[in-house]
Amino acid sequence: MEKVVIIRYSEIHLKGKNRGYFERIFAANMEKALKGIRHEIRRRSGRYLVENFEEGDEERIVKRLSKVFGIHSLSIGLKVPSDMNEIFAAAMQVSDESGTFKVETHRADKRFYLTSPQISAEIGGRLLDKNKNLKVDVHEPEFIINIDVREDGSTLVFNKFIKCADGMPVGTAGRGLLLLSGGIDSPVAGHMIAKRGMKIDCLHFHSYPYTNMQARQKVMDLAKILSEYTCGIKVTVISVKHIQEEIHKNCNGAYMVTLLRRFMMRLAERLAIKDGDQCIITGESLGQVASQTIEGMTSSNSVIEKLPVLRPLCGFDKNEIIERSRNIGAYDVSIRPYEDCCTVFLPDYPIIKPKLEDVLAEEAKLDVQGLLDEAFATIEVTEF
Repeated sequence: MEKVVIIRYSEIHLKGKNRGYFERIFAANMEKALKGIRHEIRRRSGRYLVENFEEGDEERIVKRLSKVFGIHSLSIGLKVPSDMNEIFAAAMQVSDESGTFKVETHRADKRFYLTSPQISAEIGGRLLDKNKNLKVDVHEPEFIINIDVREDGSTLVFNKFIKCADGMPVGTAGRGLLLLSGGIDSPVAGHMIAKRGMKIDCLHFHSYPYTNMQARQKVMDLAKILSEYTCGIKVTVISVKHIQEEIHKNCNGAYMVTLLRRFMMRLAERLAIKDGDQCIITGESLGQVASQTIEGMTSSNSVIEKLPVLRPLCGFDKNEIIERSRNIGAYDVSIRPYEDCCTVFLPDYPIIKPKLEDVLAEEAKLDVQGLLDEAFATIEVTEF
């Protein structure tokens, strides 16, 4: 009898002749997630097993794998030879001590001498004989003992299903650059796009010394949280302090955020092309703040020349975003009271619906290319 972790994948089974490509990346991502834990991962007809791990490591394995995109559910179970006495012994181990139950059997090995209903009936009967605190309820049981008779002569026995991240394996849908601000929204946006299989790099803009180093550390902590879902992550940091100073000195203050967003998008596209990213990802939600009106988005988008901009949160309200932030473990970090660069020189009444011709008139007061080059020279890179 051997303890194993049973892995069931999500959408990969829909991929037909391309499934092998997705499975190779999926297996590599699971190996990355379990780095440092002794284990073996083996593929078993439509599912994977984690085997040969140290006693007591199963909870660590489950915690890490639950964040791997592509996994639908996990179970901690027992692998035994396909023998009724061995199967019963395993069922006794995974059974609750009391309550209502039923036994469900999947018999992949059609050579086994009992059918699925016969296996369920016999194991259920033996459990009732052995434990008088158990009762059968086939309609609404408190727990289910699952028996999976495999073609290789082994049987898996388990009790619970643990819901996991679902989605597609990271690395199967290209690479994108996430603008990571340190607030609630952008980590959620990155998580959502990574769930669809995209590998994520991050770009953070800072205004030190107008903002403190704790604000920067908050962003790094958010990147670490995301890295648990994305099999590692790279964070590039660029200073926009001098850009904000020039806007403040030369332009109408009401356009500070609008003009700064245009510089950020230009820098993001330049970095993305340099690093091989295929799109830019933002945490913008329509109408949430002054720069996220359709006019503000049109202004910032108009400077992008080659790459698409993905805004996965565009139709979400704040409560929906907060709920997702809590679910991925980012919320408590995101609400730390350290503000990002967008709060520097923030006007009392920022322009809400900027007209592009007015934005261009204000921007003409600046040496745009010189400021971009100066900002790009401040790049720092951290990898998790």
